[in-house]
Amino acid sequence: MAIEVGSKLEGRVTGITHFGAFVELEQGVTGLVHISEIADNYVKDVNDHLKLEDKVLVKVINVDKDGKIGLSIKQTIEKPAEPARPQRPPGNSKFDSSRSGDRPSFGGGGGGHGRGDRGGRGGGFRNPPGKPTFEDKMSRFLKDSEERISSLKKQDSKRGGRGGRRD
Repeated sequence: MAIEVGSKLEGRVTGITHFGAFVELEQGVTGLVHISEIADNYVKDVNDHLKLEDKVLVKVINVDKDGKIGLSIKQTIEKPAEPARPQRPPGNSKFDSSRSGDRPSFGGGGGGHGRGDRGGRGGGFRNPPGKPTFEDKMSRFLKDSEERISSLKKQDSKRGGRGGRRD
């Protein structure tokens, strides 16, 4: 039987390295199970999952032109169908689309260059009353920053600053 991509075969572990395990298939052909194809969870050490001479079921995932065979153990394991995630009740999210047509609402917030809008798109994030918006925080930061820079420049000029005269 020729080795074809997608076929499941039984093999024997003949070598273990830090990057995977070599598995001998029928007809004496050897393929590599990369460390990422050993198990669904993180594999730190191949020796924790496989031992020499172990019999394993592998799936052929690729066959290169130069004869290298890529194998996978984790793709042979049947996974149970994941249960569907329960739907959230309507109106229970700040991204509820029922408030403004079919688009999620991110609030309304003015600010920004004195236009009172957010680039003509409408919306914006709605903050609770009394809580500063992002624009408020940003403008306060810019004001504080400018004050600090100007005070540093004043101190710098009193001390001679950069490139000042030296006698």
